[in-house]
Amino acid sequence: MKKLIILFLLAFTGMQLSAQKAERITGMWWNAKKTAKIEIKKEANGSFSGTIVYLVPEKYKSGVPPKDDKNPDPKLCERSVLGLTVLSELRYDAGKKEWDNGRIYDPRSGKTYKCYVWMEDRDDMLFIKGYAVGIRWMGKLTEWTRPLL
Repeated sequence: MKKLIILFLLAFTGMQLSAQKAERITGMWWNAKKTAKIEIKKEANGSFSGTIVYLVPEKYKSGVPPKDDKNPDPKLCERSVLGLTVLSELRYDAGKKEWDNGRIYDPRSGKTYKCYVWMEDRDDMLFIKGYAVGIRWMGKLTEWTRPLL
């Protein structure tokens, strides 16, 4: 019985550590050009998504945030880029130590790509690789950083 309890506690602790590692991605991030802040949150279904919550004022046109005017769906071209979900469906893979099977939307081109995300030893840098046609190594890498408090 003691062995069973110890085994259960070890498994539970391992799950907790994996969950903590998965949630390292959450929080606020600057995009590579530092023109937008994206907030990454854990969704109810366990996946992670990122939404643009801040744009530098220089990107505003006549005091209004830019529109998603490159979107291929004409009905969505008038929506604001501010509040737009640009990362979605990311799931943590503890074996690979990355979040994968996600999607990243680029409002500058109106295109959506498959993506995966990883962090190295530092918690202040996020590496995102977007790719098309299912070929991960041929994608484009971007680096996001945490804003200073």
